[in-house]
Amino acid sequence: MHIIQTAKSLLRLQSFAKCAANVAHKSTGHRVVVSEISADPLEAVEKLTLVPMDRPDISLLPDDAVLVGVASVAVHWVDVLMMAGQYQHAPPLPYTPGMEYSGEVLGVGKSVDKVKEGDKVFVDGFRSGPRSYDKFYQRWGGMGTYSVAPEVAMMKLPDKLNNHQAASYLGAYETAHHALVKCAGLMSGETVLIHGATGTTGLAAVQVASALGANVIATGGSDDKLAVVATQAFGAGKVIACHNYNSDKALKDAVKSIVKGVDVVYDTVGGAKLGQDSLRCMNFGGRYCVVGWTATPLAGGGRAAGADQKSANMLPTNLIMMKGAKVIGCPVAIHTNFDPKIRPPRLTALNKMVDEGLISPHVSHVFPLTDYKEALKAKWGRQVIGGCVLDCIGT
Repeated sequence: MHIIQTAKSLLRLQSFAKCAANVAHKSTGHRVVVSEISADPLEAVEKLTLVPMDRPDISLLPDDAVLVGVASVAVHWVDVLMMAGQYQHAPPLPYTPGMEYSGEVLGVGKSVDKVKEGDKVFVDGFRSGPRSYDKFYQRWGGMGTYSVAPEVAMMKLPDKLNNHQAASYLGAYETAHHALVKCAGLMSGETVLIHGATGTTGLAAVQVASALGANVIATGGSDDKLAVVATQAFGAGKVIACHNYNSDKALKDAVKSIVKGVDVVYDTVGGAKLGQDSLRCMNFGGRYCVVGWTATPLAGGGRAAGADQKSANMLPTNLIMMKGAKVIGCPVAIHTNFDPKIRPPRLTALNKMVDEGLISPHVSHVFPLTDYKEALKAKWGRQVIGGCVLDCIGT
């Protein structure tokens, strides 16, 4: 009897071992894949696929590689532009989207000593992923259970930011700081008109301007969303007015009822009429920062159909001259690539603002990874206030 029970036990153990071996060979996660480009952004989203993903073997990756278990990944407007072929960066196909993400270090390459297994990190989207210039790591975005990035892209998770906030940090706030500080030289006591203040980079600009002691007039397309923006100034500068550009009230009248004029325009929206109206709102010698063109998304051009120049933002030279205005293009990624030394002081300044509670990413929408299409559509459809992320834990 004892021999029979022992034999049965051995059979159970062998069966368990076979099951465990089978489980070990099954995919342990998923990732989103861009396999083709579609000129129409919503068609591009629909063509995305969610495929099984094995945990990458760190021993087969470059010596500087870091394996990250993704916790949260930002859903950006630029992600949609890329998959529609309307962005200046063009990662090789196929690739996983998601420029910025946070998570836990699961493994490190032979030469890595900056981070170790178990560290909580967020990944620098300028140094890794689809927006980076690194040919190997461009394919590794954050919309998946796992991702891989070089050691140089690792940043320790700040104590004051959670995973969702950390995934929404660098791209937006570096854009805002670059435009307002490096390009416009915004000073305490000045007034800045921020277009698209309900979006990711717009809301970041509201917080950065406030931290610098500048007052803000915020514009957006929804009174409800602007009401949230009005609560997001944590520094000496205040949101002194909000303007819904879908309302009947003219922008110039709205601004002139509050101040004589604005010193800086931070424009993420674009469009010929908004540009003209904004120039009319400026003080003499003001600075006009061109940050984006969300009102005319196909004006950028790329590897799809090319730029639709008829829709591009046009600024009238007569108003520029009469206002003595400086019009400044503010491409943070391109400028930083040409002149890397401008970045360290920017990061130092932003991290100090985080530590002092002057900036704190606002994330209005959180989706599970499996709802990636709904998340991208929400972002593209302007449903989001500030940040939108995919929660990748457990998927």
